[in-house]
Order: sequence, then structure tokens, then C-alpha cells
Amino acid sequence: MRATFIRHGQSTGNVGVPCDDLALIELTDYGHDQARAIAGGWTEAPALIVTSPYLRTRQTAAPTIARFPGVPVEVWPIQEFTYLQPSRWNGTHSIERMPYIERYWSAADPNCCDGEGAESFATLLRRAEAALSRLAVHSAAPVYVFSHGQFIQAVRSVVTETELDDRGKMRRFWRKGEPPAIGNGERVSFTWSGASWS
Repeated sequence: MRATFIRHGQSTGNVGVPCDDLALIELTDYGHDQARAIAGGWTEAPALIVTSPYLRTRQTAAPTIARFPGVPVEVWPIQEFTYLQPSRWNGTHSIERMPYIERYWSAADPNCCDGEGAESFATLLRRAEAALSRLAVHSAAPVYVFSHGQFIQAVRSVVTETELDDRGKMRRFWRKGEPPAIGNGERVSFTWSGASWS
């Protein structure tokens, strides 16, 4: 089977607008344009559409859902990776968070959890593995999965970096100053052979 992951369109968070709830970040006007373009670009109907529970992802999926009204839609725990405790950082700008972001990634401790509402890198990888396991049991293809950049990056790491442990995967995951590994509206496809993902 084939699963195509799609990162949500440009959000207000992507353009630097502070937020008080990571789950309620909305798409920008351009993000809505991206969502419509994604919906118009499909060449075949999916067997299933999956979204994360976060608003920006559901908004991105909405035009695709409207295009394929008979296709089942499911919400899975494939939301973005939150590694800094939200109650300390909601409403702040990335420049304020940067020293803490750098400290988190340079420590490369996959079991570190920053506090309530945050998760460890190891937990992110387990969520990615769980999503792949759920997708592997679907005999029909394709499945369109609307998610988030770092979550999709974690899925790709699970699939392509099988030789690395959690710490090794974490060390390759983030580099200061580099653009996001997966852009807004970008698609990344994975194929299940019956034994492994590629």
C-alpha cells in the first residue's frame, strides 16, 4: 500500500505570529491557497484520509475531503512534536525560545521531556512507528495523511534510518539555521511491501 503524507499549508505560526495554543494555530490566506492546490493536484481518489487533530492540518485537509466526499476520514495522534513545555513558551517569539531550543537539541537526549504538555523525542518516534503500523494494515491504497513537518520527518527517519538508535536519529534531526526538512504543503510518500516500508 502507499501512504502519502502532506504537511499542512503555511500557518500563522510559520510567519512568526505568537500563539497561546499550539493546537489552534490557523492557516494564513496563502496556506488556504496551498490547501486548495493540494486538493486539485490529486490524480486518484484515496481509500482513506487521515488528519491530525490540530486546526491547521484539518484546514489543509478540508478541500481534499470536499473533493472526495465518499472517502472515510479519521483523526489520528499525528500532531506536531512539542518538545518545549507549552505553558512556559506560549505567546513567545522563536528568538526568545532559541537558546532553549539549541540546548534541547545539542543535549541529544531522546528521553528528555521538558515538562507538562511536552513529549520526548523517543515518544515522537514511537508515535511515528504507531502511525506506520496502523497504515500497514490498510490493504487499499492510497491513503492521504495530513500532518506536520517534524512528525513527517520522524516517520521518514523511522523508515530510512533503521541503522540508528533514537539518539542517532535525534542528532540528525535538527540543525540551527537550516530550513525545515519538509516544507508547507510538501508531500512525502511511503510504500509498504508487506514486510517493510520504503
